[in-house]
Amino acid sequence: MESKEILNFCLKKGFLLDEETLNLFSENDVNTIGSVIEKIAKNVNTKIITKNVLFENKELVLDFFSELPKEEQKKLENLKIKLGLSIEISKSAEKIKEEDEERKEKKLHNIKINSLVPILRKKIEVQDFVKFFKNRFLEMQKFIQEHPNLKNLVSINKIFQNSQVSIIGTVSNKKITKNGNILLELEDLTGKIKVLVTKNKKEVYEKAEDVCLDSVIGVKISKSREIAFANDIIFPDSALLERKKSPYEECVLFISDLHIGSKLFLEENFLKFVDYLNGKIPNRDYYKIKYLFIVGDIVAGIGVYPSQERDLMIRDIEEQYAKAAELLGKIRRDIAIIISPGNHDCTRLLEPQPLFDERYAWPLFNLKNVFLTGNPSYVNIGAKKEFMGFNVLTYHGFSFPYYANNISSLVKEDALNNPSKIMTYLLKNRHLAPTHSSVQYLPLEEDPFIIKKVPDIFVSAHTHKSSVAYYNNILTISCSCWESKTPFQEKMGNEPDFCKVPMLNLKTRQIKILDFE
Repeated sequence: MESKEILNFCLKKGFLLDEETLNLFSENDVNTIGSVIEKIAKNVNTKIITKNVLFENKELVLDFFSELPKEEQKKLENLKIKLGLSIEISKSAEKIKEEDEERKEKKLHNIKINSLVPILRKKIEVQDFVKFFKNRFLEMQKFIQEHPNLKNLVSINKIFQNSQVSIIGTVSNKKITKNGNILLELEDLTGKIKVLVTKNKKEVYEKAEDVCLDSVIGVKISKSREIAFANDIIFPDSALLERKKSPYEECVLFISDLHIGSKLFLEENFLKFVDYLNGKIPNRDYYKIKYLFIVGDIVAGIGVYPSQERDLMIRDIEEQYAKAAELLGKIRRDIAIIISPGNHDCTRLLEPQPLFDERYAWPLFNLKNVFLTGNPSYVNIGAKKEFMGFNVLTYHGFSFPYYANNISSLVKEDALNNPSKIMTYLLKNRHLAPTHSSVQYLPLEEDPFIIKKVPDIFVSAHTHKSSVAYYNNILTISCSCWESKTPFQEKMGNEPDFCKVPMLNLKTRQIKILDFE
């Protein structure tokens, strides 16, 4: 009877439940469950509620449950468990003790994840992009306005004829004139202006060549009656840091792009790496190794590109993660493994990417020395009572090909095969993906790609190239891969590096490249 009442209630409100969800809801009183169902339908913007929809909006659904009176919440605990939204409240003393031990063990690793990526909860609208770019401009403006070279700083609507002033603006357009000069169109919250960069000012012209669309820059200009001329261009840039050194001798290693499940996954090489971590291959640094970062593309994924199934050894995403957990589970427990997703992993393609989808990647969630983050993420490692630790910025690097193929200096330097150049470029812009079309992104109120806090270490992946460099004392590390060269890379002229592992000693700052190829 309850299922009929719930179905009628839903029809009156203009939405439907699939059979499985209806059967689960039917065990509950329509008066109790009705308000929750209605709120779900309105807020997730769907006409059909399925178990999958509920799981994808887990946090939102749990919020609605929590708004009910406590007595009603208790009645619905069984339903939450069946929907996969909650875990059993009653736990054995043994289980509680085990979880306490796990928490203590994780605390010993001195790891703090300083960024959380929200889950998409509503339909994206044009106004979201407007707010996104407005807030980005205001945030980026702060980095530039204190620059000593920006004198007489004014907003665009305050520029008068025959004046020499400085402005900060978002680059809304860029083109080459018939004389070979560069014409930039800048806008702030007060207006727009066209600024000409002439070839006879070589240094400024070279800077203008590297300006990308939608980036925020400062420009010193001379304004005549008809046009404004650029005298200098100032990028937000990343401040010069002190090279920290830990008082304790600990080592951190960086890898990415395992592509477990691919026929080309180099499993034998990876197992050699695991043996090294576990001290089975003699090495003096065995006991110093405390941290391992894995910066995305843990598995090959499913349906990432057309006809991918023919390249897969494991054709089920859950089994791919089970294999990943099996391999990572061989690593000794006192090494903290920090894992962020990439474009092949089971999370949304829109960036920033939240944690892995627990429905498929649950084997990773069960590993007790694993810390999962979003992409991008800020992680602090190695902090002690008397030492603040190292801030590590991780970004898988999906935006990298765009800049390697569109920025003049990066094209000349073949930056896809030298990713430290791309990383330096993005640090100069204080942004991981300044151009609107360089990634598919979620327009949040705060732009998660802004490099608000300058990191001690910036780690990336995606290009499958190994590189280590410094920029303003920021250590930039690009990780190699654990997958043989693919036909696509051959076609694009990419030359991947295999099984190279940078290892940084946090006390001495010495970097070694371990080779397991």
